[in-house]
Amino acid sequence: MPNPSNAKRALRKSLVRRERNRSRRSALRTLLKRYRAAAAGDDPQAAEELFRVVVKRLDQAAATHLIHKNTAARTKSRLSKLLRKPAAVGAGETA
Repeated sequence: MPNPSNAKRALRKSLVRRERNRSRRSALRTLLKRYRAAAAGDDPQAAEELFRVVVKRLDQAAATHLIHKNTAARTKSRLSKLLRKPAAVGAGETA
């Protein structure tokens, strides 16, 4: 345990931040899972609406340093690719 008062305060702050970050990161991961499930399903409209929400949350997470900005950019790129994939596969099947 820390002895100086400022070290005790720093410990309290780090514990609060850790809980907050854990909660936010978990919520972000849950949202990503929901989007991936919607993108794999038969409802492109729902997937597109969820995509906008996911992109916004990724940008917010990067802005608050919950995740790195390049991680957010890479994830958004992969998710948009996932959104476009069924349309390309569907077009290939009819041709």
